[in-house]
Amino acid sequence: MLRLLKYLKIEQWIMILASVGLIVLQVWLDLKLPEYMEQVTKQLQTPNPVLKEIWINGGYMLLCALGSLLAAFIVGFMMARIAATFSQTLRISMFKKIDSFTKNDINNFSTASLITRTTNDVSQVQMFITMGMQLLIKAPILAIWAITKITVKGTEWSIATGTVIGLLLILVLVVMFFVVPKFKKVQKMVDQLTVVTRENLQGVRVIRAYNAEEYQEEKFRKANDELTNINLFTSRSMSMLNPLINMLMSFLSLSIYVIGAYLIDKNHGNLLLQTELFGSMIVFIQYAMQVVMAFMMLVMIFIILPRTLVSGKRINEVLLTKPSIKDGAGVSDDNGVKGTVEFKNVSFKYPGAEEYVIKDVSFKVNQGETIAFIGSTGSGKSTLINLIPRFYDATEGEILIDDVDIKKYRLGELHDKIGYVPQKAVLFKGTIKFNVAYGESSYKDITDDDVWKALEIAQGKDFVEELPEKLDAPVAQGGTNLSGGQKQRLAIARAIAREPEILIFDDSFSALDYKTDRKLRTTLRKETKGVTSMIVAQRIGTIMDANKIVVLNEGKVAGIGTHHELLKTSSVYKEIALSQLSEEELAWKEIKRWKKKSQLILKIHG
Repeated sequence: MLRLLKYLKIEQWIMILASVGLIVLQVWLDLKLPEYMEQVTKQLQTPNPVLKEIWINGGYMLLCALGSLLAAFIVGFMMARIAATFSQTLRISMFKKIDSFTKNDINNFSTASLITRTTNDVSQVQMFITMGMQLLIKAPILAIWAITKITVKGTEWSIATGTVIGLLLILVLVVMFFVVPKFKKVQKMVDQLTVVTRENLQGVRVIRAYNAEEYQEEKFRKANDELTNINLFTSRSMSMLNPLINMLMSFLSLSIYVIGAYLIDKNHGNLLLQTELFGSMIVFIQYAMQVVMAFMMLVMIFIILPRTLVSGKRINEVLLTKPSIKDGAGVSDDNGVKGTVEFKNVSFKYPGAEEYVIKDVSFKVNQGETIAFIGSTGSGKSTLINLIPRFYDATEGEILIDDVDIKKYRLGELHDKIGYVPQKAVLFKGTIKFNVAYGESSYKDITDDDVWKALEIAQGKDFVEELPEKLDAPVAQGGTNLSGGQKQRLAIARAIAREPEILIFDDSFSALDYKTDRKLRTTLRKETKGVTSMIVAQRIGTIMDANKIVVLNEGKVAGIGTHHELLKTSSVYKEIALSQLSEEELAWKEIKRWKKKSQLILKIHG
């Protein structure tokens, strides 16, 4: 928790110091009240009380009460402001940190846990600053100051007060012994509840399709019951403290009165001493109540603090995590090379895994060329593609873009060179234009014309023009108001609109029909000349025209070449091709391809 204090700004520290000063003033004013009450009591017990003196002391009491109230109001306002701005800083810091995480870093925490830490845990810290900080500062000052006032008023009363305080501490320690461990479990239970809720919302269609509502409800009920039971245990344990503390306070008051009555009776006949003892008894009760109130504040701190400490630790775990992928120094010199990608003996395995997902992969693609990757499920195609934008770093070997190791680029520089389209199209809440022009490249501003051109290339222009709002048509979170094909075309348009050096398509045509797929690839080749394309695909028809095709089998290269070459040299590629097309269809496609090539040659030579 203390490590989080470094995120406090100077103005917040100033307000904290001002609050401490005001709390000291508030305690001083609260402890002055019994003194003026003692004067009023003495005046009332004298044979000829001076009314003026009573009014003066009563006025001082009123001023002390008003001053204490004003100080408490200002402290509450400043603490609420500190808590709100501090929680804002924490959320921003956590968001930036999470934004720098790799996929592996996020998996170490889990998405549900990161959501809980950014929301619920920060709220716990905010609540502690708003309420607990005042009590944490005020309670020890009030307790120590009030005890010093008590000790000069009477040994017997001090012993009674000390006994009650000792019992109170024992009571609190016993309760805390059983409750604090439960507080540590609460946040983990909140994480689990978030996991179940998120899973249920994301998979609602599958759940309904399989009539699994009752099963999911049971999972949620189990997680909810565990959290509820822990909260009930802690709440019940804490609720026991209030009546027990009130009983001890009543016992203390009774003890003071009994001792006071005994002392007054003991000095029977000495009216002056009896009057002083009575006044002291009234004042002592006030101070004793202040001491007990101070310890009650500490009890409240014990209720809030354990969860806050757990939350602070969980927040720190995120903030102190160093991203596994670091920025490079940056590449300032332009070597004249553009759009080239080269893998040199690249191998990769996930952290903690024993088996390599990719093993000793080497190839090079030049500017303007199209390279495709194909292989069976789990052969490492997507993993290989994800190494280029450094979603993961290669375990062995080098990856070069424009003849420069990608680890030397700053991540922003590297990503500006790449237009990336993932397997699952990700859209954000906003508009069509917002999603296509999303994350504008530092090289250019994306205009409406650029958006329309990108949509035309991605074969998305027609369906956007049919929408009443055109580019301003709303897109729901996750693109749930669009079909799979529409989402995929918008994701492709987003990559094209950046005008990158390299386009990466990670099985990004799977939701498109064959006709749209063919039109998109034809338009893409025509409109993005000079742009290097890297395509992961399952369909042979999608990659047949690629300049190079890399065949992967169990993470290793099983062949590199054109479609025509691989049919002759790679048994793995031929097996994949024949699983999708018959030998007659393959032969017919070869004839059509050579016919198109011949027509193009004749056209070029006039």
